[in-house]
Amino acid sequence: MKNALAIICLSLLVAVAGTVGVCGVATASEREPVRLVVLGDSLVAGYDLPEEDAFPSQLERVLIERGHDVKVVNAGVSGDTSTGGLSRLKWAVADGTDLVIVELGANDALRGVPPKNTAKALHAIITRLQMRGIAVLLAGMRAPPNMGPDYEVEFNAIYGRLAEQLDVPLYPFFLDGVAANPNFNLPDGMHPNAQGVAEIVERIRPTVEALIIELAAKGETAGH
Repeated sequence: MKNALAIICLSLLVAVAGTVGVCGVATASEREPVRLVVLGDSLVAGYDLPEEDAFPSQLERVLIERGHDVKVVNAGVSGDTSTGGLSRLKWAVADGTDLVIVELGANDALRGVPPKNTAKALHAIITRLQMRGIAVLLAGMRAPPNMGPDYEVEFNAIYGRLAEQLDVPLYPFFLDGVAANPNFNLPDGMHPNAQGVAEIVERIRPTVEALIIELAAKGETAGH
C-alpha cells in the first residue's frame, strides 16, 4: 500500500512539473538568446576580412565562450555614414532585437560632414531605437587630425554629449588600442586586421557583457 501511494505521489509530482513547463515557466534551454545587432560601417562589416573575422562574428564567439546565449547580427555597410545608417535603420534592426551597438561616424569625419549633421543623425538613430524598447550602446569615434583642430574638437564631443543627453552607455572610442597601430591594421592603415578586431572585441567586451547581464536580469530579452 505504501509503495502504491509513493508511486501515485511521484506521478502527481511529474505531472505538476510538466504542467509548469507547459504553462510558460521557461527553463534556461527554452529562453531565446539575446539578440544583438551591430549597426555600423566598414569597421563592423569586416572590410577585406573573411566573415568569421569581422567584429560581430568575433564578438559572438567570445560571448558564447563566456557562457552567454547570444546572437550577434552584422549590420555593417562599408562606406556608410551616420545618415546612411539612419536611412536603413528600420530594416537593418529587426523587430525582436534586444541591444544595438551603434558604430557610425568614421566616414562622416573622413568626408568632412558638418558635426551637427552627424550628431542629428545619431540622435535620431538612438531615439528611434529607444522608442522601440531596444537598448543602445553608443561606440564613439574620433576625427582624423588632418581635419583641423576646430573640426576635431567639435566632432569628438558628439558622442559623450549624446550619451549624456539620451542616457545611453558610451564606449568612448571604438578603435581604442588599434588606431595607428600597424600590427593591428591592414596595409591601408585604416581598417583593422583580424588581430585588430580581436583587440577591439577584448576591450569592448566587458561593456557589452554588462549590458547583456543587465538585460537578462530585467527579463527584457525578446523571449519574454
